[in-house]
This record gives sequence, structure tokens and C-alpha cells, in this order.
Amino acid sequence: MGSLSDIGLAAGINILSALGFLLAFAILRLQPINDRVYFPKWYLKGIRNSPRHSGNVVSKFVNLDFRTYIRFLNWMPTALKMPEPELIDHAGLDSAVYIRIYLLGRLKIFVPLTVLGFCVLVPVNWTSKTLENAQEVTFSEIDKLSISNIGQDTQRFWAHVVMAYVFAFWTYFVLYKEYKLIASMRLHFLASEKRRPDQFTVLVRNVPPDPDESVSEHVEHFFSVNHQDHYLTHQVVYNANKLASIVEKKKGLQNWLVYYENKHTRNPARRPTMKTGFWGLWGKTLDAIDYHTAEIEKLSKEEDAERERVISNPKSIMPAAFVSFKSRWGAAVCAQTQQSSNPTLWLTEWAPEPRDVYWSNLAIPYVELTIRRSLMAVALFFLTFFFIIPIAFVQSLANLEGIEKVVPFLRPVIEVQVVKSLIQGFLPGIALKVFLILLPTILMTMSKIEGFTALSALERRSASKYYLFLFVNVFLGSLITGTAFEQLNSFLHESANKIPEIVGRSIPMKATFFISYIMVDGWAGIAAEIIRLKPLVIFHLKNTFLVKTEQDREQAMDPGCLEFASSEPRIQLYFLLGLVYAVVTPILLPFIIVFFSFSFLVFRHQIINVYNQQYESGASFWPDVHGRLIVAMIVSQLLLMGLMSTQRAPQSTLLLGLPVITICFHSFCKGRFEPAFVKLPLQDAMVKDTLERATEPNLNLRDYLKYAYIHPVFHSDDIEHPLAIEEEERNPLVATKRNRSTPGDSKYASETSSDINF
Repeated sequence: MGSLSDIGLAAGINILSALGFLLAFAILRLQPINDRVYFPKWYLKGIRNSPRHSGNVVSKFVNLDFRTYIRFLNWMPTALKMPEPELIDHAGLDSAVYIRIYLLGRLKIFVPLTVLGFCVLVPVNWTSKTLENAQEVTFSEIDKLSISNIGQDTQRFWAHVVMAYVFAFWTYFVLYKEYKLIASMRLHFLASEKRRPDQFTVLVRNVPPDPDESVSEHVEHFFSVNHQDHYLTHQVVYNANKLASIVEKKKGLQNWLVYYENKHTRNPARRPTMKTGFWGLWGKTLDAIDYHTAEIEKLSKEEDAERERVISNPKSIMPAAFVSFKSRWGAAVCAQTQQSSNPTLWLTEWAPEPRDVYWSNLAIPYVELTIRRSLMAVALFFLTFFFIIPIAFVQSLANLEGIEKVVPFLRPVIEVQVVKSLIQGFLPGIALKVFLILLPTILMTMSKIEGFTALSALERRSASKYYLFLFVNVFLGSLITGTAFEQLNSFLHESANKIPEIVGRSIPMKATFFISYIMVDGWAGIAAEIIRLKPLVIFHLKNTFLVKTEQDREQAMDPGCLEFASSEPRIQLYFLLGLVYAVVTPILLPFIIVFFSFSFLVFRHQIINVYNQQYESGASFWPDVHGRLIVAMIVSQLLLMGLMSTQRAPQSTLLLGLPVITICFHSFCKGRFEPAFVKLPLQDAMVKDTLERATEPNLNLRDYLKYAYIHPVFHSDDIEHPLAIEEEERNPLVATKRNRSTPGDSKYASETSSDINF
């Protein structure tokens, strides 16, 4: 268990690490050679010019203006100057609302809770002497500031009950105001947003087979009949995954060819060579340029053949299509209604914006999705279960004092004060951080297997998995395994009816471990984010070996984006820790405030200058954020109730109403605000359509939408786009290739309203 000296040593290490990262960033960002690494967003917008285009040879690489080094911290106030409306125009609503999560945690929730906790709860806890008089419990100075220091059946618990209600109702108020504001921001953003293809388009899945019509003809026929006044055009979905893999492989070979050509240009007297074995370590030695040229030609032929096969083979067409309408109102009606009497056919949903489409999963048959998601649920269970092993190992590092009682021969090694403080105050947090590095990638792969068709949906799904994982393993796992290690002697020697009491008093004592984790992950980890070490190295490698032109140099930039799937669950873990320990151990709250404040500053800077979002969802993730905050509140209230009951506090029964109130509050917010995030009001759609028709009466929407949802591996002229014939706009009777005598023969004839005799 960590003492104040352990926490102090860990704080010193992490503060020095954070300052080192910030100092390195402040110097690196001033160098002209790194300008595209730390300001790529401005280059992509065409606003910023490279400082390397002017000056002498040295100044193209190194900043020789020493006055800029004096103002090396001016990026901090600059990051705070951009007002929120301008930030939305600059980076999008997703980025602006993401930043508000940090503001919500720092200023609106935890600062007031910290003030009240230090003014009321810390004095109440500190003045009790329960732990000092206890013989069977291991504790530290920090534990004296927690609820563990309160004796059983005492009037002091009234302070904790009152503060629990005050904290809960303040959090209700803040969450309600924030949900209301963000819902309003989303509606205003959608109303003022420029025209986009997804505003007019729905994704149709599980199109039923028809014996007389192709998928394209069937889609056209169905929507021309059932949405005859609003249907405009459609694009069927092709299974082009193999073609995409060929194109990606060809692109990689082209990069290697450029590398070897540049190498040959620098040394014309010698042709570069390579080995064809694994990683070029062994195998036959060949001319690298000739080899890659031949391989690219071979792949080009494979690409052309595969493209022709995809276009001409009916089996390459999936039972899905992007269907576009003449108005937003028509698209909203289609996306938000049931299309067939059979609810499993002609399934419609809003199409993701073209940048947001995850094309690989569109080729997955709809009937496979349930099976895939069931398998991934089982896989997630086992992954979560088996990960408790490294969590237990981490907790063994955090509780060496408890282990000493059971294994005394280790005492001489770990009793050295500096080593002991380093291990207990710093090592557990960094060890847990290392174990979690690969987890977001694994969870994202699982979400892709589940078959979601939008990048935004993949990120939200992965975030849900990651939050569940952090909740079960990092939070509950650390509490359970930590308690077992910490009070191992008591578990072995006390009677069974006293174990719940020991566990209840030990839970607050894990605050020291979580403080260590917050400092490693939330202080030094966030500081490491701003230095962008990996993109920095990769850019200079590409700039050295692959870049020939300014266009190549722009493509070598990696602005990255907000990693919502991994960063949002991490934020939620800190919300959970803050809400759980606000009443139990308020001393933890200042560490969380530092995390939220520092993260707000760093990510605001990154959003303004670096990140280039892959998509814009209009803050559709906020209901998930709000829901996880509600879960954190309920968990904190249940844990406090259980903790007080183990200490025989009669006031614990007064906490029974808090989870009920929290659930009612969530139900109210869900009914009041969530529809704004999942549906488009028809009134708003009609207003926007009317305004557009008045301002752009000659808009050719068909041409605007024609190539919007073409698979990226196709060129615009590779596919013949099925268009509704002009007669359909004037004639309610739609031409069809279906034989007049066959509707009854079709398996799905009675289940679709389009199967009628003409």
C-alpha cells in the first residue's frame, strides 16, 4: 500500500516526465523541418506555407530566431483563444463536443465536488481515530483521510450521506444542462450544415432476392413504387474486398519502388538490390527496381481482371444499396419507417457520410451479423476473464507490505525505502498502462468482425467494449485482487463472517493505486500525446526515402484523428473514479482535476492544429457518453451503500433512493434529448429543403449524388450507375422486367408492397 512518500515520489517522476515532454514539444514544434508534423491541419486547409521555402540553408532546418524560444509556451494561451463557434467551423461538432467532455469533468463537476469534499468530508474523516486503534487492517496516512477512518455506528456518517445527495443532485443538474446544450448544438449544426450526400441517402440492407430482376432492378422497382414522388437514384453495393486488397498491395509496392528509385538517383553508379525471402533477410538476390516494376505490372493486370469480374458478375452484387432521394424530407421518411410487412426485409437506416463508410463490412451478408456478434460477445467475455491475471500481478506490485506478512523472506529486498517507494508509487501504474497498450486494437478488430458499416459506429462499439473492460478489470479487478492481497493475513485468520467487514474497509484503501495510475496515464501519458513521437519519426523516414514532390510530402503527413474508441473510455474511467471516491476518499479528486485540465489544453491544441477527423457524425456519440456517466453514478452509489453497511452505519438505508433517482433521471433525459441524436425531425428537413430550393433552384441533385457512394477502388467511369427513367417521374406505373404471371411464384412476393400486377 502506498504512503504519502510513495505518492510524492510517483508525482515527482510523472511531473518531471510531463515537463520533459512539454519542453521537447515546445522546441520541436519551432523547427521548420517539423512544421508539417505539428501543424498538418493548416496545410490540409491550404492556409499554411512551409517555412522551409525561404531563408538560408540552415534556417530551412533549424529555427535561428531565438526570440521564439523565449515565447516557447505561447501555444498554451493560443489553444484557448479560439471560441467554440469558430472551433466548430474549423474542426467540426464532433471535436468541439469531445473537448466539452474534459470541460464537463474539470470545471463543472469535480471542482465543486473537490471544494465541498475538502471542506466537509476530509475534516470529518481525519479527526476520527478508528484505523489507528485497529490491529488487523493495514493502512497508510492517506487512508486516514478516507471513510475507512470512520468508526462503526457513528453519527459522522451523516456527513457522507448528506454529501452523497448533494454530489448526486449537482451532477444531475450539470448533466441535464450539458445534454440540453449539446442536443441544441447538434440540431443547429445539422440545420446550418452545408449540403452533404448522406442528407439525401439511406442504406438499404437485406434486399430480398427476386427470380425476375437483378438486385439493382429490384431496388429501383421497389422504391419507384413505394417512394415514387421522392426516389431519385441508387447505387448497389459490390463485394470489392479482394480488389481492395490488390490495390493496397500495389500501393505498398509502389512506395518501395519510389524508395529504390530515390536510392538509385542518389547513387547512379550502383543499382539497388534486394532479397526475396522473409523481410529481405534471405532468398534470391534481385535488382530491386526491376523486381518491383514487374510485380506492379503483374498486380495491375490482376487488378484490371478483378475489377472487370466484380462489375460483370451478378454474384459480386450484395443485397444492399445506397438509395438517394430528391429531398431530405423523403430520405428522413424512408430512413425512419418500416418498408415492408416483413420487418426483416428492406431494412433502412441513415447512410453514413461517404468518408464514414467502412466498405469492407458492406460485403457481409446481413444474416451473418447476429452470429458474428454472438461470437464476439463470447470472445469478449473470455478476454475480460483471462485479463484478470495480469491485473492480479499489477496489484501484487501495489501491495508489497501486505505480502511481506505472508512471505517474510522478501522483506530485505523491498524494505529499501527508495526502491519500495518507486515500486509502489510508480511501477503499478506503468505496468497496467503497458498491459493495456494493445487492447484498443484488439477490441476494434472484434468490432470490425461484428460487421458495422460505419467508422463512427465501429468506434462507438469499440468504446463500449473498452469501457466494459476497464470497468471490470481495471476498476473492479483492482479492487477485488487488491483487497485480497492487501488483507491476506486477515482473510486467512479471521472468521468468515468478518471478511465482508474487512473488504468494506479495504476498498477505500485502493485510492493510492488509482492515484498512481492517474498520474502515469493522465499526466505523463497526455504529455506524451502532444509530442507525437511516432508520426514525427515516420514523417522524416518518408520525407527522406519516399518524397519526390510537394504532393508526396503532403501525403507523408499523418495528422491523425481523435481516437474516440480508446480515449473516451479512458475519460469515463476517470469519471468513475472521481464519482466513486468523491465521498469515500476526496484526496483523489485533485489528481483527476489535473488530468481533465491538462487534457483539455492538450487536446484543444491538437484539434486546432493537428487532427483531421475522418468523418463528422454531429456529436451522435453523446448519448453513449451520458449513459456511461449514469452507470458511473449508480456504481458509486451502490458501492457507498455497501461500504457503509459493512461498517454498520444505520444511515446507509437512506442511500437506497439514490440509484432509483439516478435511473429516473436517465430515463427522463433519454426521452427528452436522445431522439435528437437518432432521428431527423421532418419539420427541420422540410425547412432545409425549402430554403435550398429557394436559393438554388437550378441544382442538379442527381449529378451531385451520382458518384457519392462509389467504392473507393473504382474510378467514376468504371460502373454504369442505374438511374430511374424519366417516365417514372410522370407515370405511376413503373416499368419492370418481372413476368406478369410470376409474382405469386416469388418467395417474397407477398412480403413486399412492390410485388403487384400491372
